[in-house]
Amino acid sequence: MLFLPRSCITRTLASQAKKRPSRLDRTISLDHFLQRGRALSLWRTIVRGCRRISDPNSREETLRFARDEFKRNKEVKDITQIRYLISTGKTQWENMERYIDGL
Repeated sequence: MLFLPRSCITRTLASQAKKRPSRLDRTISLDHFLQRGRALSLWRTIVRGCRRISDPNSREETLRFARDEFKRNKEVKDITQIRYLISTGKTQWENMERYIDGL
């Protein structure tokens, strides 16, 4: 029977342990960081604006639509596409606000 010193066993087990993924691997560029802030700002504007919709069904439908659009485009990484989506979202929301204010 072979006996190994305790330190050898500990080192062996420690080296076999799974390493946690580093959070630093997921750093984003400054431009992505700025666009993320703009997307969050647009989201907050939409949520606040939806509070002005008097009909509960329309309010829920509008929020659901916005939430689904944000979720659908969550994984977009191309900065040009992100800018386009934010610009389009702002335009759509401004058109919707005109309709809301007209009610």
